[in-house]
Amino acid sequence: MHDERADAELLSSGVAFDFGCFYDRHVRAVTAFIGSWIGEPDVVFDLVAETFARALEHRLQYDSAKGPAVAWLLGIARNVMIDSARRGQVESDSRERLGMGRVELEEEQLEVIADRADVRLREALASLEAVEREAVIRRVVLEETYRAIAAELRCSEQVVRKRVSRGLARLRGSLEGR
Repeated sequence: MHDERADAELLSSGVAFDFGCFYDRHVRAVTAFIGSWIGEPDVVFDLVAETFARALEHRLQYDSAKGPAVAWLLGIARNVMIDSARRGQVESDSRERLGMGRVELEEEQLEVIADRADVRLREALASLEAVEREAVIRRVVLEETYRAIAAELRCSEQVVRKRVSRGLARLRGSLEGR
């Protein structure tokens, strides 16, 4: 079922089904993003699970004025990967606070995750226009502010927001097309 409601509405509703729609909308992008850095499907699974658990915990902190929800979500994924690398194990704090039990995966489920993580993210980024690619990388990966990016590129914050939004939409479209 495809839900046309905006991400902000899905995140703020407090209804489990709505967060499930949000998850369905973005799980491939998050899996591809994490999978482009991590090669082990079981670790990718745990990182994706912790990313969405953190998003669920902090869903009311999402501000659509600061950018698309997928950028917010990829920022969370990046932080989960950094936190896990520092500790030498995948973080599970949010999943534990939410009472989510450990899931044991079977081989065929790991193959599905490996397939989703095997998206050529660098190729997908390369297919974007140069200005969109730069805006997406600087905002999502490097977590620069729209103001800083706009100053460096000598354009308005609104132009940068549009480039990021358009670039992320194109990336999401290519990831969902797999």
